[in-house]
Amino acid sequence: MKKKILFINFGGLGDEILFLPSILSVKKEFPDSEITLALEPRSKGIKALTDVIDYTLFADIKGKNKYIELLKLLFKIWVKRFDIVVSSGSNKFISLFLFLTFIKQKYGYNTGKLSEKILTKAVKLNKNQYAVNMYHDLVNGITDNRTFLPEFNITKKETEPNTVLIHPGVSLLSVKKGMIKTVPAETWASVVEKLSNNGKKVILAGGPDDEETIKTIQKSVSPDKYTNFYGKTKNLRELAELISASEIFLCSDSAPLHIAVGLGVKTYVIFGSTDDKKLIPQSDKVIPIKSNCNCPLQPCLWERRQTTCETLDCLKLSADEIADKVLKG
Repeated sequence: MKKKILFINFGGLGDEILFLPSILSVKKEFPDSEITLALEPRSKGIKALTDVIDYTLFADIKGKNKYIELLKLLFKIWVKRFDIVVSSGSNKFISLFLFLTFIKQKYGYNTGKLSEKILTKAVKLNKNQYAVNMYHDLVNGITDNRTFLPEFNITKKETEPNTVLIHPGVSLLSVKKGMIKTVPAETWASVVEKLSNNGKKVILAGGPDDEETIKTIQKSVSPDKYTNFYGKTKNLRELAELISASEIFLCSDSAPLHIAVGLGVKTYVIFGSTDDKKLIPQSDKVIPIKSNCNCPLQPCLWERRQTTCETLDCLKLSADEIADKVLKG
């Protein structure tokens, strides 16, 4: 009889991509299993990148009715009758929630004595590592398989030489919450200009959240200096295919970064307040671009602050600094 396995991972789309290797490893252990992922509605796009997830359950835990949403999720879980549940939550409430699922095998992070009593295995949470490895610790007690990077079910395109694909933005939700993670739109426009003037075939990409930045670039840079794919990728699968055809990918700390990493495309990524050591693997194919602000709190976001500061010294990068990094390789 095939196992029915539930994974619970609440967070943004980037979190779901970083969590994907854990799911893949368990699927390799139980190839006939039925995989369900419980996640937030804002991250449903993960399904476009993989066929390892058979079903999804949604809970809008960022909304006003968080506890009602979780109760609804419990009802859905009870109906499904899962054999194993793996949850990435580090809140002390999570172990109690997992207990209430009545699933026999429960895996989650160790949040204290209650979790040690309730869970089949309470896993030590080690945040001081690449996030893929942090999540994968949860399933090391289930499988010896190890998936080191996200893997996607897409048709990779042939690499177009000398191309630089730029995806400048981050989610509007993060901006609304006061988490600024990229340089101003005017800086991006200058980067496009400089890369084009140095012989690079520049391609622009982005979704609805990037509209303001793309419009600034369009107003500032002659259209013959770049190819505009903004709004032409209808889903994450099409964006991933576009990234796979690029020789170089230049982006901010956002979900497309993790797609490029999984595809093995050489990637340059702007980091300010977040910790590059936790968000990208140690690889000569993934190069962080950071300012030399010498801020004693950097990186601060999530570790020391829940929002970025007003000065944003960590993001005071010039277009020359960014373009030169890419051009010099």
